[in-house]
Amino acid sequence: MQFSGKIILIVGASSGMGRVLARRLAGEGAKVIVTARREPMLIKLAEDIRNAGGECWPIAADASDTTAAENVVKAVVERYGRIDMAYLNAGGAPALDMRLMDAGDVNAYMRSNYDVVVNYLFPILKQMMRQGGGHVAHTNSLAGFLGVPLQGPYSAAKGAAILLIDTCRIEFARYGIKFTTVYPGFVATEATANDGMPAPLEISAEKAVDHIMYALRNEKVDYLFPFVMRWLIRLAHILPKPVILWILRKSMPELPDVEKGASTSDQIGVASKA
Repeated sequence: MQFSGKIILIVGASSGMGRVLARRLAGEGAKVIVTARREPMLIKLAEDIRNAGGECWPIAADASDTTAAENVVKAVVERYGRIDMAYLNAGGAPALDMRLMDAGDVNAYMRSNYDVVVNYLFPILKQMMRQGGGHVAHTNSLAGFLGVPLQGPYSAAKGAAILLIDTCRIEFARYGIKFTTVYPGFVATEATANDGMPAPLEISAEKAVDHIMYALRNEKVDYLFPFVMRWLIRLAHILPKPVILWILRKSMPELPDVEKGASTSDQIGVASKA
């Protein structure tokens, strides 16, 4: 794929990998539309891209709002007439100890990592069906392949997104729509700086976007990175599940002492500080 002249919508572009990706794509001549909740950061990103000679249009919107996401897609189509590529990058979670959570807490993190994909995915797919093709890319996570300690709801949401997009690959293939899913390991970003999660083999956002650009340029179906983490995940699918569970249990911290009668949110706060 060549990016020059392409209309590319990036969801979750105010910081981290999405922000770096927007700069890279604009630098290769793409007309980039960036969206996220934090409008000042989007405006600054657009200014930086324009000052460097690129084209960027910022639209502030909440990805968890179905109507807001649909309106972003409509606005892009009204302005440019099409969407050649959409990159869905919204989501994330701190360390989540399910022993200190209730159903509402779990559902909230499922929504913030699954619904944000669905809310943009389907209006984008409807548009790509009308225009006769397109490319949808999505930042998933290596955590979507395993029940990772301290990431249960996040892993579950990412696993659900894997199955949803894999089914889309089948049902939307006849319309010329392609899909790329990238699976990063640990990436150092503003959002992950103090999230309470151990981060073995962590890489920078710049290095992560090197991998993402490679996956998009070559229209990879699935792309796992970095290299060592990719093979650890593949090994995990070969080893017996009791062995994998034993290894993962070794990384699980002891349950911190909490005051009797403390609320779930208070307990989670204690856990995140431990």
